[in-house]
Amino acid sequence: MLQKIDISNFTTVKGKYIDNIPLTYETFGRPLFQAPVVLVNHALTGNSRVCGENGWWNGLIGEGKCIDTNRYTVLSFNIPGNGYDRVEENLIDDYQIFNARDIARIFLKGLETLKIEKLYATIGGSVGGGIAWELAALKPNLIRHLIPVACDWKSTDWLKANCLVQEQILLNSNNPIHDARLHAMLMYRSPESFKQKFNRTYNEDKDMFNIESWLLHHGEKLNKRFKLSAYKELNYILANIDITAGRGKFLEVANDISSSIHIISVNSDVFFTEAEDRITYQELQKVKQNVTHRIINSVHGHDAFLIEFGQLSELLKDVF
Repeated sequence: MLQKIDISNFTTVKGKYIDNIPLTYETFGRPLFQAPVVLVNHALTGNSRVCGENGWWNGLIGEGKCIDTNRYTVLSFNIPGNGYDRVEENLIDDYQIFNARDIARIFLKGLETLKIEKLYATIGGSVGGGIAWELAALKPNLIRHLIPVACDWKSTDWLKANCLVQEQILLNSNNPIHDARLHAMLMYRSPESFKQKFNRTYNEDKDMFNIESWLLHHGEKLNKRFKLSAYKELNYILANIDITAGRGKFLEVANDISSSIHIISVNSDVFFTEAEDRITYQELQKVKQNVTHRIINSVHGHDAFLIEFGQLSELLKDVF
């Protein structure tokens, strides 16, 4: 069931004052304060429905799954403005108002309101993982296990470049959500994934290649369920992840984080690359012993963290 917390008197990193921010959330599994809490941060087009009916991470979270709802309390916040509550007045017009640190600060206020002082784990994929990094930097002793999946602690030049293309499509296209989604799917998958799935097959009924039909389908599907303001906002947040901003060098920030850090990469990810995660892991080893780097082997690119549940569960079984 969707629940709400009102975050009042909030000032963003850029100095913008907001009277009230509605923060919606859902919990799954054991009741709060009866089991360890696992916070799950959603990705760009995701939401708080992490498991159960229409749960986007059902392969990982649920009864008897890797993150077992018989053993844990699973908590997930919606990024304010993502539109999941279907309340038009809660959508955000100024899509550049929040960066990833702002969202992490809002989540922290939500945790404080719920009187949650410790998290057994925080896991997030893509932008959700970037927000997880920010949570750990903001409150270094909050999280026992930090699990950033298919992401990094900063938005690279490559990521920023793709987010800029997304932004320009969203601002200038006559069919912005649809068209931006077509471009995004090219970054979420890989050439090998497309070859394996379609292999240049042709749809005679639609008079187009199956890859073209598939992309158009994804554009139409997102157009029906996602708001333009939400897409612009989440894309901007994705482009503005950086736990070092105003804090110093990465190792100075990371050295204060007490969490065991389990970095999960996808070997074919062209969005948040395995190579960049490897650099992060090698740097962390200079100041931390409780850090691991594990790889999902898949042709499916960035989206593998939403596909390869068997591998992801195997990689995380010792944590959960």
